[in-house]
Amino acid sequence: QTAAAPKPASEADVTKLAKATQNPVADLISLPFQFNFNGGGDLVAATALNLNFQPVIPFELNSRWNVVARTIVPINSTPTGPGTRQSGFGDIQEQLYVTPKGEGGTVIGAGPFLWLPTATDGASQTGSWAIGPGAVIVSMPGPWVLGGVLQQYWTYADRDPATEINLFVFQPFVNYNFGKGWAVSTAPLITANWNGNENGEWRVPIGLGIARTTVFSDRPMNLSVQYYYNVTRPDGAPGFTLRFVIAPLYPKK
Repeated sequence: QTAAAPKPASEADVTKLAKATQNPVADLISLPFQFNFNGGGDLVAATALNLNFQPVIPFELNSRWNVVARTIVPINSTPTGPGTRQSGFGDIQEQLYVTPKGEGGTVIGAGPFLWLPTATDGASQTGSWAIGPGAVIVSMPGPWVLGGVLQQYWTYADRDPATEINLFVFQPFVNYNFGKGWAVSTAPLITANWNGNENGEWRVPIGLGIARTTVFSDRPMNLSVQYYYNVTRPDGAPGFTLRFVIAPLYPKK
């Protein structure tokens, strides 16, 4: 006798899971692979690939608080000339958010961030250890998931010669969930290099994307595609980013 097939999740369950994937501090383990294809701008016809592996793992601190650990491991392939490229790992970032437990309402989290000089790709090497604070705010009224993430990094140790890090990062996000796992979203990654020149320190993209939370071989996953155009960018930066994200999900049973 064969076992009965599991019942499919209800639309409400799928929508709840989709909204959790859009919440940076949700009580949900996810393993996103973010593929960024950068082109145009000062890259002209060349394409730079940045693959970020971004595991997000929540831990229970006590009965009232969680700690959400988010690690960013970049792998880069950068054009260095006609027909030549340089590839390798970038600097790893470790981010920790302390957040209250519970669902609903507005959630605020904060914690320390660490920047590690792990790069093997010469084009992205800084040689700097950096640290700084971060904060997140999330609200989920109805089908919406709204909020933003703020980060600031400063170099506290480096090797000579090294790139001094004084970097501000702001990522607002707006998501609207249509149901059945579908959502439209925007989450531009705005950065400011305070050590840059007056006209080239800001990078401000605008764009939009679509995402689907679904199940493959019994594994919940989130898939998305996004496009961003840099309305302001520093010298040497690309003009646009085409992003694909594949994120296996591990919800609590």
